[in-house]
Amino acid sequence: MDDTSRALIGSAAGSQPVSEAAAGAILTIDLGAIRENYRRLKARLGGVRCAGVLKADGYGLGAAQVASVLAKEGCDIFFIALPGEGIALRKAIGPGPDILVLNGLPPGSEPEALAAGLCPVVNSATQLKAWRQAARSAGRSLPAAIQVDSGMARLGMAPAEVEAVAGEAGAFDGIDIRFVMSHLARADEPQQVANEKQRHEFDRLRKMLPAAPASLANSSGIFLGPAYHYDLARPGAALYGVNPTPHEANPMLPVIRLEAKVAQTREIGAGTGIGYGHTHQADGPLRLATISLGYGDGWHRRAASAAWFEGVRLPFIGRVSMDSIILDISALPAGRLGEGDLVELIGPSQSVDDAAGHAGTIGYEILTNLGTRFHRRYVGA
Repeated sequence: MDDTSRALIGSAAGSQPVSEAAAGAILTIDLGAIRENYRRLKARLGGVRCAGVLKADGYGLGAAQVASVLAKEGCDIFFIALPGEGIALRKAIGPGPDILVLNGLPPGSEPEALAAGLCPVVNSATQLKAWRQAARSAGRSLPAAIQVDSGMARLGMAPAEVEAVAGEAGAFDGIDIRFVMSHLARADEPQQVANEKQRHEFDRLRKMLPAAPASLANSSGIFLGPAYHYDLARPGAALYGVNPTPHEANPMLPVIRLEAKVAQTREIGAGTGIGYGHTHQADGPLRLATISLGYGDGWHRRAASAAWFEGVRLPFIGRVSMDSIILDISALPAGRLGEGDLVELIGPSQSVDDAAGHAGTIGYEILTNLGTRFHRRYVGA
């Protein structure tokens, strides 16, 4: 087996590896697809630097594994959300790549961040003061990105705070400003005037601060065009196959395949109640299969309404349970599906975005909720 097709068995951070035999479901993560998605985004960016966003353990798919692949593609800057994520990632990938903490540093975490070589994204004057003090204590300049709120009201210095800091003597003493950045609220809606308003506000605010490279575009922002690219783009979901242009065909490759094992099959007659609450009653003979996957694995009770086997749609029937889902397999020949066989929940027949649509949510949430009981199979490394 060559390197491209070899399966690398692993698990998400914080979980113990589950063997394929012991697991109720198998999550296959195609690192080659992540590599290709990164290449596609870089091509669209031209010469602009492209980071990798690895928060929430690489959107649930394994930050260390994803970072390893992206680093081989030349990615040398990663974003995570929390210091703990950054510390774990630094241990996994070693020195070298920059790791930026999007939520900034909670009070008191500065020494740990400094020891791990993390770069905070400073979101407030309070965080700036604390990092300035850390620089004084360390006796050297420390790196940071400065985030301004250009119109999302989530993270970053508000306009009045930017003005105040800009007028404060010594506000940035000891701070090596790597980037001034902000985040787009409606980048996945390209016709929204809010995008242009945020871009202009970003330009206005960053001019008040010391000159530094700028970063604004997230995954969808990359597709808004060169005016939004600046010096660094920060794709996350697009790397993992979520559509960054939801009203158009997905320009990214799918990354995951989720398959669940059949735990049991049965035949029932008319009038039989199915699942909790008997929310469905058979109106005639049915053949059913119970699969080993449920909301305890992060599968939303409304996410996708069917599984697939050999191209045949097998609808869910009755309620999703914590550890199991019942399928109507009457469309298959009798005996074709048995215990231990795999059915597809996410894959060629239905994408992450398809599953999310049924649940009334987004692909990001589907990915980050995928549980730790799966056997995780890494391919394409």
